[in-house]
Amino acid sequence: MFNRVVLVDRKNTEIGTEDKLEAHKKGLLHRAFSIFIFNDKNEILLQQRSDTKYHSACLWSNTCCSHPYNDKTVSKYAKQRLVQEMGIKTNLKEIFTFIYRTSFRNGLVEYEYDHVFFGKYNSDPILNKQEAADFRWINFKQLQLEIEENPAKFTFWLKKIVQDYSLYFLNYENNNL
Repeated sequence: MFNRVVLVDRKNTEIGTEDKLEAHKKGLLHRAFSIFIFNDKNEILLQQRSDTKYHSACLWSNTCCSHPYNDKTVSKYAKQRLVQEMGIKTNLKEIFTFIYRTSFRNGLVEYEYDHVFFGKYNSDPILNKQEAADFRWINFKQLQLEIEENPAKFTFWLKKIVQDYSLYFLNYENNNL
């Protein structure tokens, strides 16, 4: 398993690499990606994170997320990681990027320059149980409602994306992307 992350500045310019756990201990800004897979009913595939994750274990999150290697483009690594975690091979389109920062009870910090990808797939995933414990399909409006009613069940970044970038999901549903 690759355990280094690409450190970047706020303009996404690479400034070095760091051990993944050290970057999270020190709260260093690094590249990441978040993938949202939709089916033909415009439902989003969520994964429940494995109970072995070092933060956000057992929480519901987007289809797949990780940190790219520094020797591959973000999009190439995102496609590869989607296969590794969820058994899904499909085309992805980068929709937007954003920066977020949050701290966890265990002292770790997520400070990420996150590339958000959308893709299409119509079958159930084949889960890598080290990464994802479960999955489910949900429409965007229902996801918004569940996050509002029970935010503790969802990862920080999923809540931020759904709350702050809902226009991208609504445009996707209306085929405007």
